[in-house]
Amino acid sequence: MLGELFFHFNRGRYRILHLTWFAFFLSFVVWFNFAPFATSVKADFGLEIGQVRTIAICNVALTVPARVIIGMLLDKYGPRITYSLLLMYAAIPCLTFALAQNFSQLVISRLALGIVGAGFVIGIRMVAEWFPPKEIGLAEGIYGGWGNFGSAAAAFSLPTIAGWVAFGAVNPLTGEAMLNWRAAIALTGIMAAVYGAIYFFSVKDTPDGKVYQRPSKAGGIEVTTKKDFWFLLLMNMPLIGILGVLAWRLKKVGFLEPTALYIIWVFLAGLYLFQAYGCWEANKDLMTGKKHYPPEDRYNFSQVAILELTYIVNFGSELAVVSMLPAFFEGTFGLTKQAAGMIAASYAFMNLMSRPGGGLISDKLGSRKNTMAVLTAGMSIGYLVMSTVTGSWFLPIAVLLTMCCSFFVQAAEGSTFAIVPLVKRRITGQIAGNVGAYGNVGAVAYLTLFSLVPEGAVGNSIFFQTLGTAGMIVAFLCWFVLKEPKGSFSEHHEGEEDFVHPPISDRVDDSPIYSDR
Repeated sequence: MLGELFFHFNRGRYRILHLTWFAFFLSFVVWFNFAPFATSVKADFGLEIGQVRTIAICNVALTVPARVIIGMLLDKYGPRITYSLLLMYAAIPCLTFALAQNFSQLVISRLALGIVGAGFVIGIRMVAEWFPPKEIGLAEGIYGGWGNFGSAAAAFSLPTIAGWVAFGAVNPLTGEAMLNWRAAIALTGIMAAVYGAIYFFSVKDTPDGKVYQRPSKAGGIEVTTKKDFWFLLLMNMPLIGILGVLAWRLKKVGFLEPTALYIIWVFLAGLYLFQAYGCWEANKDLMTGKKHYPPEDRYNFSQVAILELTYIVNFGSELAVVSMLPAFFEGTFGLTKQAAGMIAASYAFMNLMSRPGGGLISDKLGSRKNTMAVLTAGMSIGYLVMSTVTGSWFLPIAVLLTMCCSFFVQAAEGSTFAIVPLVKRRITGQIAGNVGAYGNVGAVAYLTLFSLVPEGAVGNSIFFQTLGTAGMIVAFLCWFVLKEPKGSFSEHHEGEEDFVHPPISDRVDDSPIYSDR
């Protein structure tokens, strides 16, 4: 597959993969365009450190419900339309943030920008439609890893771009080069919108001859046993509860009045009940005894729950670390903003190889669940070691440690989504949406903790220790509780034995867009 990926990059499913990972890449550039400018925005608006950290939390908050909702829309309408519209939407909150004049406008625009982070879910279903199970780990890893590199690209390049568009202006008070962060952030949104239109006219949802499977009802995840229905309702609670935590945080920094906080909490309780009703509607026939699933059509929702927990500790921690790492290196080692941004980019830079590597290992070792357990344990050890980093460390060693830790984090992400498309085919979008949303639950929880710990070495140590401990607990669950999905290394997806992906040299139609027969 690796050879065809590069030598046949403009044909068939490989073209779809390249177009889709780049869509994800741009969505992450947009999503993480604030982190490189956190200290600049703080200085321009005269913000307190708690307000800056609150903006970082807002950046990932609405991604939680957005990933669930987009997962439902994805299963119903398909990835082509869903991804294109999301990328076009990205321009609106980017321009709003770039034109913001006060803290309230910053918060509102970052909340709206968080929706763009849901784009990851869409590509998971698109790639799963075009690649067979035996290649799904590497394909999803390439999609996730190369796309996820957008956060590193933002940290690495946006400060430089902001310096260029500032035309060399210098701050008269500090003597530092000024950064036109507003223009740089606006540019990312415009680029995403343009590519959204290109993507719409360049892809299709499935190869020729393959039917796009849709759930019978899209209001909630379909389960196959009554016990799993109650488990589903339980696992939906953190998706709403974490938004209540965010509202509390906004009240702590003075953005919300106590009355507004209580109103939001009541609204969130109603939202949970509405979501529970959607789940009931999707599973009413099962719960009333009108429908029974044969054993071969059942799946165990507890396995989805474990995947959700793994994504809390791997992707949730990555989102949190990427959001704080530029400031961490700047404060710990006394670096400039540009230097700190470039060094911090080393954490996400590893996505280019580590997430595909995790998927490839999952494909080759013969046990997807054991692969995930080992990688999660390695991630945990890396975070625990990072908790000991101080300004007395030799900087290159700290950078090397960061890159080693990020390898395990992102390889674990790749191994997670090597399993997700294999759980239940027709609801892949909803499962991916919920698992992805749990990554943001973790990010909000970790960033909320980070906003409460003392600033400096002590707070950084507590933060990384928490990440490491949580990861070790989930590694235990992966090893002893998670089960290997059926058909992990088969030639066909569940329910698609009549459709076989032919070798690319056997395809008849080699048109530049649709060549996968």
